[in-house]
Amino acid sequence: MSPFTGSAARTADWEHLRVRHTDGIATVTLTRPDKLNALTFGAYADLRDLLAELSRERAVRALVLAGEGRGFCSGGDVEEIIGATLALDTAQLLDFNRMTGQVVRAIRECPFPVIAAVHGVAAGAGAVLALAADFRVADPSARFAFLFTRVGLSGGDMGAAYLLPRVVGLGHATRLLMLGDPVRAPEAERIGLISVLTEEGRADEAAGELARRLADGPALAHAQTKALLTAELDMPLAAAVELDAATQALLMNGEDYAEFHAAFVQKRPPKWRGR
Repeated sequence: MSPFTGSAARTADWEHLRVRHTDGIATVTLTRPDKLNALTFGAYADLRDLLAELSRERAVRALVLAGEGRGFCSGGDVEEIIGATLALDTAQLLDFNRMTGQVVRAIRECPFPVIAAVHGVAAGAGAVLALAADFRVADPSARFAFLFTRVGLSGGDMGAAYLLPRVVGLGHATRLLMLGDPVRAPEAERIGLISVLTEEGRADEAAGELARRLADGPALAHAQTKALLTAELDMPLAAAVELDAATQALLMNGEDYAEFHAAFVQKRPPKWRGR
């Protein structure tokens, strides 16, 4: 995303999210614990707009997405989303569904790694938010469920039919998106849906530790790695290799590459600047 912006001021407060900044790490928490952090129109919009703001500012080097209370996110609120959408016309429904997809695109396209800290339920849209993250750090209570067919909709919501086969394979993705059955932590780890399985109650802590490791590393290298992972999903090998070559040539002109060499020669840790 471009760092250039217009005259709009930075958002001071987010009504539907709790946002904390700590030395290059943004921790974004869904805060409806009484509803298992069920999403509303406002929560979707806040996530979309926050990620765009953070991407432009370039001050964040890693982001943790978490849920307050007993679970990560139970998906769209049954009354405030499903009930409300029954009253919308086709144009309004298209606007809504495009907005939810924009959240997923923002997670995939932001220039910093996103870590989903998952405990308890990650269902429906909550499962897709976790899926879109670069890392899913979860404890044994985590369970994922792609519930869209259970409410009479396509399982391919918010890019799930694109992302899930690329994470767990077509066979597992077909089963999960068609049937909507819950996947508990041991199986989720086995099929690759969980990146890191922690001890009970340690998902948030472990996600924070991973964020710290990423934030302390070469931010530009991480950003370009993420961009290439996304861009090359549908490229032929020849195009991917050429894009890799162009990217490496640019990074080899960067400060971090020279800093690694200087640190190696001087036998000290590199001081990464993300440049």
